[in-house]
Amino acid sequence: MKIVTSVLHIYKEQDIISKTVHHTMNITSTKAELFTIRCSINCITQMQDVAHIIVITNAIPAAKHIFDTFIHLYQLHSITISNDLRSFFNKSFNNSISFWNCPSSNKWPPYLLVDKESKYFKINPVLPSKLL
Repeated sequence: MKIVTSVLHIYKEQDIISKTVHHTMNITSTKAELFTIRCSINCITQMQDVAHIIVITNAIPAAKHIFDTFIHLYQLHSITISNDLRSFFNKSFNNSISFWNCPSSNKWPPYLLVDKESKYFKINPVLPSKLL
């Protein structure tokens, strides 16, 4: 059984305003990354006074699926993100989004915090389970 942990931090002007941790079983890391980006973009596009979104990730190849118009396994996330971004861009001509690649080797403090949370978060099973 594979468990993927996705951690989302939303900052506004150096202050963290939202933090979410998602755990999913039996899913690819690409799908988990897209789900996290989807949650963050959905949350941010609902906020007032946001004109520029910066997505900082170590999974730029996964993020590229957002703009892939061909049929692929992650299309549900891509369509949802595209709809949220369409609404965001329709609010103002000046709204924009950037994607920054931040490999874990950079040791950037906000990234290290998210990385630490994803690795050391303890999961308590909801239902009893038995591994064979």
